[in-house]
Amino acid sequence: MLSVLSKLQKGLAKTRSDLVGGIARTLTRSPKIDEAALEELEEVLLSSDVGFETAEELIEQLRSKDRSGLTTTDSVVEIFKAHLIELLDSTVQPPRPLPVPPQVISIIGVNGSGKTTIIGKLAYRLTREKKKVLLAAADTFRAGAIDQLAVWAKRAEADLVSSITGSDPAAVAFDAVRAAKNRQHDILIIDTAGRLHTKTNLMEELKKIHRVIQREIADAPHEVYLVIDATTGQNGLTQARQFAEAAQVTGIILTKLDGTAKGGIVLAITRELGLPIRYVGVGETIDDLELFDASQFVEALFR
Repeated sequence: MLSVLSKLQKGLAKTRSDLVGGIARTLTRSPKIDEAALEELEEVLLSSDVGFETAEELIEQLRSKDRSGLTTTDSVVEIFKAHLIELLDSTVQPPRPLPVPPQVISIIGVNGSGKTTIIGKLAYRLTREKKKVLLAAADTFRAGAIDQLAVWAKRAEADLVSSITGSDPAAVAFDAVRAAKNRQHDILIIDTAGRLHTKTNLMEELKKIHRVIQREIADAPHEVYLVIDATTGQNGLTQARQFAEAAQVTGIILTKLDGTAKGGIVLAITRELGLPIRYVGVGETIDDLELFDASQFVEALFR
């Protein structure tokens, strides 16, 4: 069985190849890191989707050092690694006190991001921790979404509250909160609709769902996780911006971290929005959802 680090290394293979390969090519052409080499290194970083602000910060790290000793790829990589771990760790917040059960987790994101699959995998993690989990099928618009979530609920040994396709998502969420309270569930996970993030009605629908469940639990949802497809690159950052404006996002779940992933987007989202990465999906099986670890991620990004 592959370790988490091995799974991350596999998922970040393309990003690592572009990033480390670009650094190596720059140093081969210009063993002395002058301003021209710094500009070239910045282009390498930008092409790896780390974001403009992160790229600038990394280049400033190099500019502030004694560059006479920075003649190898490893020497540059070590400086980048130290700064990126600090960046990712800066968003980590102290664990919140667990609320009186049920803890309500709202999962948001666009269609195709792997949202429903992630809910199933998260439910599986939690039921393995001996938590009593209830899923709410509040994505009532996408054809097959309710049936898909029902399959995952069964696999994860979680309970399910659902209605018919086309019904009011907020009503489903409200019923689920009541059910979770009455049946003494530890955790309620709400699946929400994922139509295009540019649609105002989707954002208003999310706000309505959250308002409605607060009638039953004043401080709910306790967590709002935004699911981002790691293959979408800068589009993922656009999604994160718009969802963060509509909902009080508390963390990111990064999915589809496979060989085609543009893993640098993690850094762009973290730097620009200050949102922590909570989990990463590193495979296809039900147990391939891992807690995010900054040091492991950065190590896999460069090695």
